[in-house]
Amino acid sequence: MAVTAVPAVTVPLPRVPAEEEAYASWYERVLGWAVTGGPPAQLVTGSRFDVLELPSDAGAALLRRPVATGPVALMGRRMRFLVAAGSADELEGLLDWLEWGGVALDLAALGAGGRITAPAPPGLPPSPRGAAVWLRPPEQGCEALLPALPGPGGGGGPGRGPDLVRLVAAAATECHRARLRRGTTRTSQPLAFS
Repeated sequence: MAVTAVPAVTVPLPRVPAEEEAYASWYERVLGWAVTGGPPAQLVTGSRFDVLELPSDAGAALLRRPVATGPVALMGRRMRFLVAAGSADELEGLLDWLEWGGVALDLAALGAGGRITAPAPPGLPPSPRGAAVWLRPPEQGCEALLPALPGPGGGGGPGRGPDLVRLVAAAATECHRARLRRGTTRTSQPLAFS
């Protein structure tokens, strides 16, 4: 019996949608941010910014507070606050210092080696349903004004970004409140008196 060789067929890679190419291009060209993967395009954390991530109900409450923030994105049921690069490494220590250590807050930070889904850039068509969106979009050079730890000699002043300590304290409070509200709504039942 003779074996017939089947010629190798090269299958082209799936085409990246035009809007995804535009998203990646905008982040790289306008903001100078690293983009990887896709679709959907992913923004690399740890070099230009880190991300403080919390449940969307807690994030919405945080946005209503008089606490300065940087750009903010929403992805599903999670809100992402951009903070200064290196801030992710400080979260655990800050929470301990603020006396939130050991409390289940559902508050996380993404730093070096992390990535988030890139929301549609301002002015470009929105992403498909359920994709990330900017609530407070970034602007060129915004990294200099992201929430960070205060430098030696005190808190924020002219030309300094928002205070990371205040943002984390407010975020922890809102995460705890949201968790209590969610727990209350799930377990609240009418009391039966006999």
